[in-house]
Amino acid sequence: MTDAADAPETTEPISESTTATRLLELQRIDTESDQLTNRRVRLAERELLAVASAEMGSWESRRNVLVKRIDELTETIEKAESEAAAVAAHKARLEAQMKTVIAPREAEALMHEVATLDEQTDTLDMAELEALEEQSDIDDQLTTHLVAEDGLRAALSAADEALEQTTVAIDAELADLTTARAAQCESMAESVLVKYGRVRASSGVAVAKLVGHLCAGCHLDMSAAEIDDAKDEAAVGDGVAECPNCGRMIIV
Repeated sequence: MTDAADAPETTEPISESTTATRLLELQRIDTESDQLTNRRVRLAERELLAVASAEMGSWESRRNVLVKRIDELTETIEKAESEAAAVAAHKARLEAQMKTVIAPREAEALMHEVATLDEQTDTLDMAELEALEEQSDIDDQLTTHLVAEDGLRAALSAADEALEQTTVAIDAELADLTTARAAQCESMAESVLVKYGRVRASSGVAVAKLVGHLCAGCHLDMSAAEIDDAKDEAAVGDGVAECPNCGRMIIV
C-alpha cells in the first residue's frame, strides 16, 4: 500500500478563469455592448418614428396655417361689418340733416358726402363678401385636412410604442452585460484592467488571439523571434502578451 505522503504529484488542469480567458470574455461583453449601443442608435424603429413625427408636424403646420387664415378672415369680416355699421349710421344722420336743409349748396354738399359714404359701403361690402368666400373655401380645406388627423396620430403612437419596446429590450440586454462585465472585472488585476482600457480606447478591440504567426487584431504576421518573445511574455503573464505591431493584448 502506498503511503499518501509518497503518492506521485498530479498536475492541476489549467483553470478556465485565467487572465487570458477572462480578458477574452471581457472583450466579448464589451464588443456585444458596443454593437447593441450602435444598434440602439440606428434602429429602424427610430427612423420610422422620425418619419411619423415629420408627417405629424407637417400636418399640424398646415392646420395651423389654415386656422390662422380663418381667424384673420373673421377679423376682416367683423371689421368690415363694424365699419359698414358706422358708415350707415353716419349716412342716416346726413339724410336726416338733409331734410332740414334749405340752401341748395348745402344740400348738394350733403348729397355728395352721402354718395361718398355709399361708395365706402360698397367697398366694405365687397371686402366682406370676398372674405366670406375665402373663409368658406378654407373651411372646406380644413375639414378635409382634419380627416387625416386620427390616422397620423395612430401611426405616430404606434411608431413611438415600437421604438419604446425595442429600446427597452436592448436596455435590458445592456444591463445584463453591465452586470456580467462587473463580475469579470472583480477577479482581474487593476493593472490588467488599466491596460485593457487604454488599448481599447485607442484600438477599439483590445484583446485578440494569436493564430499561427498572425495577430487576429491587426492581421499582421509576427516573426519567429517575435513569436518566441510573445510566448515568453505569456508564460509569465497568465497567457497574455502584447502584439509588437498593434499593441493589442494577444492571447498566446
